[in-house]
Amino acid sequence: MGELNNDQTVADSRQRTHPAWRMTALAAAALLAAGSYTTIAGLITDPLVMNEGWGRADIGIAIAVNMFLYGAIAPFGAAMMDRYGLRIVTTAALGLLAISSTLIITATPTAGWFVLWWGVLVGTGTGCLTMVFGAAVANRWFVERIGLATGILTAASVVGQFAILPLLSELMSQTDWHAPIAACGVLAIGAAVLVAIGLRDSPSDVGSSRLGETAPPRSVSGSPDNAAARTLRVLLTCLHNRRFWLLAGMFFLCGATTNGLMWSHFTPAAHDHGMAPTAASTLLALVGFANVIGTVAAGWFTDRIEPRILLAVFFLIRGLTLGTLPAILTTHIDPPLIAFAVAFGILDVATVPPTISMCRHYFGADSALAFGWINVFHQLGAGAMSLIGGLIRQSDGSYTLVWIAGATLCIVAAALGGTVGSKESVDCRMSRTDTPGDAPETDR
Repeated sequence: MGELNNDQTVADSRQRTHPAWRMTALAAAALLAAGSYTTIAGLITDPLVMNEGWGRADIGIAIAVNMFLYGAIAPFGAAMMDRYGLRIVTTAALGLLAISSTLIITATPTAGWFVLWWGVLVGTGTGCLTMVFGAAVANRWFVERIGLATGILTAASVVGQFAILPLLSELMSQTDWHAPIAACGVLAIGAAVLVAIGLRDSPSDVGSSRLGETAPPRSVSGSPDNAAARTLRVLLTCLHNRRFWLLAGMFFLCGATTNGLMWSHFTPAAHDHGMAPTAASTLLALVGFANVIGTVAAGWFTDRIEPRILLAVFFLIRGLTLGTLPAILTTHIDPPLIAFAVAFGILDVATVPPTISMCRHYFGADSALAFGWINVFHQLGAGAMSLIGGLIRQSDGSYTLVWIAGATLCIVAAALGGTVGSKESVDCRMSRTDTPGDAPETDR
């Protein structure tokens, strides 16, 4: 009878949904809510210019600060999660976003305050909830099916960035620019409540182990001081590595030609051509859905083709795609614009898998942190193009030069991709004594 009860207990345990999936759902809610803030700036730019009388350059400064902090905060946000826990930091970040929404709606009389509320506060909040957070959740809760979990979390971030944008646009068309900001705040509050109630820092908190783990779970929390110190030490090591600068330069141009263009300037540019904001947001949503296809395909190709070649090809095709935009942008959605949205969306984040692969080869056990710092340059490029694009539009009266500049930068990035060096000829230079085969420990 005792053996029967034990067998029944095991069977019941297997039938229950592993808590890792519940944590994935909660983390996805947080990423979706944070993602809703990352693309809305382009939607509200024209209303702020027309209704509030602000200059596009002033708004561009706020967006540039936001994008810089979005990238720069991520490595330190990970260290804070090591010290204070996933739940506390995530809840605090979502709470900061909700507070920011309230301040933007109720206490933003000038563009200067908008720089503080949107640039600093929202940039800090979203910077804590990038895919660094998603990777931390996946690493702490999964041994098996970690790829599926990461894919779900990435998709949640994309849905937040693009898929709900048409809904926010429709809401704005029925009211004014305050409404979508308020809606993002509601999403942040809802996610914060869910996270505060349900998210846990590790499987041991719920008497479980990681999904697919048969041995007793080992602690995933290291010394918080060591985590922060290692983050900075890896940066110092990378700064003396030529290949780091080449990859960082490519990702700077990548951010300038994706986030810096599409998040900030596509909707205002479409408005210049007489397109309704809802239609422009629908095209951006299509870009977001194509992102998922592009990322999966890029990962598949990265396993089979030398990554530096992929990067060069991706940047070249992206440049050609951007170069067509001045000729096809019109008042309504038509087949050429749909083709542009799909093509650009496939290439939008396709550069990430080959870049991560090259980081793994060049930096070994420090590859994740090296990529985190390279991603900071991505956001620097995004912020720079957001600001420069606004200045060009303000002085020239058109976005044509902005799209041409973006296409040119893509060609430069493609050329840089060919100079990084082949995988076979690289002597990996790591900042520690770990071998390249050692799996990086996220919290070590």
